[in-house]
Amino acid sequence: MSFDPQTWPVDPWLVALAVLGLVVLWRVARVMGDLAARLSALDTRLTHLADTQNQLSGGLAQVAHGQTQTVGLVESRLADLGRYMGQSLAGSAESTAASVGALRERLQVIDAAQAKIEALSSNVLGLQDILSNKQARGAFGEVQLEALLSDALPPDAFSLQATLSNGRRVDALIHMAQPIGVDAKFPLEAYRALIAAPDDSARTAARRALAQALRAHIRAISERYILPGETAEGALMFLPSEAVYAELHATLPDVVREGFAARVWVVSPTTLMATLITLRATLKDTRLRAEAQAVRREIALMAADAERLGGRVAKLEQHIQQVQGDLGEIRISADKITRRGARLDSFDFAQGG
Repeated sequence: MSFDPQTWPVDPWLVALAVLGLVVLWRVARVMGDLAARLSALDTRLTHLADTQNQLSGGLAQVAHGQTQTVGLVESRLADLGRYMGQSLAGSAESTAASVGALRERLQVIDAAQAKIEALSSNVLGLQDILSNKQARGAFGEVQLEALLSDALPPDAFSLQATLSNGRRVDALIHMAQPIGVDAKFPLEAYRALIAAPDDSARTAARRALAQALRAHIRAISERYILPGETAEGALMFLPSEAVYAELHATLPDVVREGFAARVWVVSPTTLMATLITLRATLKDTRLRAEAQAVRREIALMAADAERLGGRVAKLEQHIQQVQGDLGEIRISADKITRRGARLDSFDFAQGG
């Protein structure tokens, strides 16, 4: 079948225009769809951009607030640092002033010590004179002995220049259960001769003389200050010089052993203090025992008193029980009298009616 425009009922141009219109409408619809999609995407981007801007604004506000806090903190730290530096400088100045003052005081102490040293140096000859004099040397030893005794023992635990039953006077007497005598005189002349010996032979002779003098002194102490039944079985020979004590133990051990055999113990200031501390502990223990015995006696007396009190309480309890019995009988009698009185009242009332 062939197409004949003359026999076609519709105008071909209209058909062409319609087709063209449809194409245009399709193109327009497509363009509008793309435009709508782009507008939607643009709207999404604008929304995201607005959110981002809001977040950025919040972040900027936080940054601004953080900067404000940081600035405040820095200013506070700077102020604290300024105060600390001021206080530190003030403290350093005060410390420096105190150090200078302490240094000045120490210099004054050093000057005073130097003056004392000079004074002591000037008194060395006087001390040598004292030690060379036997009586003065004895007084010097007694003073040192008294100081040691006073430091280590209570005042009632010793006496100075005590007289024994044989008429001898001991430099110090320590009051133990058996009193202990202490001698403060020492043979210094023989020791000084030993120190001043120029050679070995002279030193040997001086050491022999020192041993002889010490033996004689030990024997005298044993005979004078060890009295059976009155004093302890031993006595102390006090040497107020550590040098003499060291020389005696180093070069004359036989003399030390002889002193032990004679029950005369040689002591120096150091060893005497240790001995006195031991004696003080013993004295304290003795006194505690005496006090404990007194307490036990008082407890026994208290127990006897308590026993007597118990007997008296028992007797009092018997009396109380007897009184309670009498009171019970009296109460019974009173009840009987009361009941009889009530009956009499009733009888009288009945008669009156």
